[in-house]
Amino acid sequence: MLEAQGFTLVRQKGSHIRLRKEEIGRTLLVTVPSNQKQIRKGTLNGILSQAGLSKEELVALFQV
Repeated sequence: MLEAQGFTLVRQKGSHIRLRKEEIGRTLLVTVPSNQKQIRKGTLNGILSQAGLSKEELVALFQV
């Protein structure tokens, strides 16, 4: 899903994946767990914050 938003895989180490997105004037780095079927609410909020996405934008991604 984040790859559809322009994020690219930087590395995978252990149970985490690191993604990067270059934007004008900043670089977004996001770390996500790779082996979980469900992501806890706090973890999801952290991922959204790192990715610069709102909850509404996340919902819109699922509706496409």
